[in-house]
Amino acid sequence: MMTKKASSSSNARPSKSKNPKFLWTRKDLVGLDELSSEEIVHVLDTAVSFQEVSTRSIKKIPALRGKVVALLFFEDSTRTRMSFELAASRLSADTVFLSGKGSSTSKGETTLDTVRNVEAMGVDVFVIRHSQSGAPHQLVDKVNVPIVNAGDGPHEHPTQALLDIFTIRQKLGTLEGVRVAIVGDIAHSRVARSNIIGLRKLGAEVVVVGPPTLVPATITAMGCEISHSLDDILGEVDVINMLRIQFERFSSNLFPSLREYSSLFGMNADRLSKCRKDVLIMHPGPINRGVELTSEVADGPNSCILQQVTNGLAVRMAVLYLVSQSRH
Repeated sequence: MMTKKASSSSNARPSKSKNPKFLWTRKDLVGLDELSSEEIVHVLDTAVSFQEVSTRSIKKIPALRGKVVALLFFEDSTRTRMSFELAASRLSADTVFLSGKGSSTSKGETTLDTVRNVEAMGVDVFVIRHSQSGAPHQLVDKVNVPIVNAGDGPHEHPTQALLDIFTIRQKLGTLEGVRVAIVGDIAHSRVARSNIIGLRKLGAEVVVVGPPTLVPATITAMGCEISHSLDDILGEVDVINMLRIQFERFSSNLFPSLREYSSLFGMNADRLSKCRKDVLIMHPGPINRGVELTSEVADGPNSCILQQVTNGLAVRMAVLYLVSQSRH
């Protein structure tokens, strides 16, 4: 387990990268596809430095004091929004929040005009969640301040993948040669896409698992394998990341029933008994209990789900810090 910690001083700063020659220069973080393996590792190493902040009685450092982080969530979110809000707060940044339902976009204003107007108020970082794929990417060259993608349609969710990868590295010490199964609605999952990209760049092997209707054959172009049987791969993987069935992202019936889906692709005590004893069970949340996971598995000793949530704060602190300090 990684044990590197930041100084206990109230003025603590993230420790330097393990590569002393590395310098973060990216203005934005909108996807893992554009990051090198070295950049991904740098984010993870920086996040290690921020873990200790959440254990203090006063959970705050002045790294972004005087900065303003604008949370523009044009799609509903609870965990991601709260995680970014807490991450900004712990870096001593101020936050402003704008939802799509309460913004001028609901009156016909374009996302770009909304962002430009908020930028004119003097914000320093945008965190943007949008239902349309590519929305944050279209803004990076049109605004002067950093943009962080908090999820864009079914395209990418880079910080979720980073916290998942951080958790695996924390538990196993490395990603190299680790075999990870991503199970469920691959077709509609931005979490799956970002995880596959990041895991492959750090040397992990990935197998995606689900019914043919939810696993596009073209996914193999990303360097992963496909299995339509969860039972066939249980004993050969180190990590099982169970995805939420995203009812809001499709209207047609892509499998006969939830009961059938759970019987074929849900993790329960019987399936867990067929896994390696130290297998890691993960889920990006929120969980549909009894569908993707039984409570016995979700709350059991192999589950890393709450650790993922905790690690999300450190990872998002690292991302906000890095893009704020980048030289661009």
